[in-house]
Amino acid sequence: MASTSEVPAFEFTAEDCAGAHWLDRPEVDDGTSEEENESDSSSSRLIIFFPSEVGCRLELKEDNIESLLSTACLLQLSQVVEACCKFLMKQLHPSNCLGIRSFADAQGCTDLHKVAHNYTMEHFMEVIRNQEFVLLPANEIAKLLASDDMNIPNEETILNALLTWVRHDLEQRRKDLSKLLAYIRLPLLAPQFLADMENNALFRDDIECQKLIMEAMKYHLLPERRPMLQSPRTKPRKSTVGTLFAVGGMDSTKGATSIEKYDLRTNMWTPVANMNGRRLQFGVAVLDDKLYVVGGRDGLKTLNTVECYNPKTKSWSVMPPMSTHRHGLGVAVLEGPMYAVGGHDGWSYLNTVERWDPQARQWNFVATMSTPRSTVGVAVLSGKLYAVGGRDGSSCLKSVECFDPHTNKWTPCAQMSKRRGGVGVTTWNGLLYAIGGHDAPTSNLTSRLSDCVERYDPKTDMWTAVASMSISRDAVGVCLLGDKLYAVGGYDGQTYLNIVEAYDPQTNEWTQAGNFH
Repeated sequence: MASTSEVPAFEFTAEDCAGAHWLDRPEVDDGTSEEENESDSSSSRLIIFFPSEVGCRLELKEDNIESLLSTACLLQLSQVVEACCKFLMKQLHPSNCLGIRSFADAQGCTDLHKVAHNYTMEHFMEVIRNQEFVLLPANEIAKLLASDDMNIPNEETILNALLTWVRHDLEQRRKDLSKLLAYIRLPLLAPQFLADMENNALFRDDIECQKLIMEAMKYHLLPERRPMLQSPRTKPRKSTVGTLFAVGGMDSTKGATSIEKYDLRTNMWTPVANMNGRRLQFGVAVLDDKLYVVGGRDGLKTLNTVECYNPKTKSWSVMPPMSTHRHGLGVAVLEGPMYAVGGHDGWSYLNTVERWDPQARQWNFVATMSTPRSTVGVAVLSGKLYAVGGRDGSSCLKSVECFDPHTNKWTPCAQMSKRRGGVGVTTWNGLLYAIGGHDAPTSNLTSRLSDCVERYDPKTDMWTAVASMSISRDAVGVCLLGDKLYAVGGYDGQTYLNIVEAYDPQTNEWTQAGNFH
């Protein structure tokens, strides 16, 4: 245990302790006096004798807690078990959590096991630096490596932890290496890391290890085949996928300024910051690990202003404004620069596009789209910028076009099956997804909202319908987080939503995720 702290004694009634007549110290005359036995502080044995006609008082200490909990479990003393478990929960530390987790599992203490396991996952980076980790048996290491919930920055961390464990007893543990390496998400490692692995003596002579390394290399060398190369090893762990931010938007106050972030590992939303002012129908993108909020309207006028939030310093910066005031625009980052696409300037629908150069710190116009588009969906796929649906002033659009930055040209693509204004757009594994939206004039919006989802394959230039969301919504925020697509918030015709759904492209199913505040 990590400390020698004591807790106040726990008191139990006669009913709780009835029948618990037990003696743990052998009644053997070994020639020592009673006083000498009582003063033997190194002994972890404990005498418990509970007369049924009186209450009883137990003092929990580090040197008696395990034997006391084991005995309480054996005698089914529920309150003693609960008290012992609470004591151990307070003692959790990166140096002892694996031992407490294993002990709780052996005693059948499910609540303690869950708390100890969650603690281990949360503090995994510290746990792997402690002695308990390298002393674990192979089957326990396998259970840890199989988890999606460990709090780590990247998959390389897990591989290095495994190698540390193997080298602690190389002679005995080498035989377990390939079995345990199968739990590492090797396809998600950097190619340079894989190349170093291939030349590592630990893996070089192990055929099964070489197969796993080749599988990972194939995943990198053949990106066009990744949809067919999916496996448990291509699924990222929850803590490595990044963070989802929900920024401002409409709410019951007609304009939220708050920003919340979603942690996939804990399934929780947390308040982060507030924008400097009210914005509606603005664009958002991430560039150089900073969050850019672009254009929009403040309720009175359309904006051309841009502000930038740095999550590390928790501070805002005012950036140079766009040349054009825009709300209902789409924003995306392509090969470094950030693009502001279409929108409405307060008077007319726009087909113009501006590009932000982060090096020169200025906005420049690029080629215009063939069609004006407001409430347009924008995403980047295979080196091109896609503008999907939107409104042109007279109707919602089903047309799609893509921009090639190397030729400065827009090219038409296959049309969607439905007209979609306020559509959410994102990409996954070489495919473009169009989610929700509306296809009707504003006056009849409620009855024409869409829950439908379709995806575009640029290789075949075709759209295909996939599973629909559980609820129709317009102006839905959409992004990729890990290997799932998330649909966040939106408007159902009557209410501004805080509902979040996650789509799994591999199972073609939507499930509920943690709703934001």
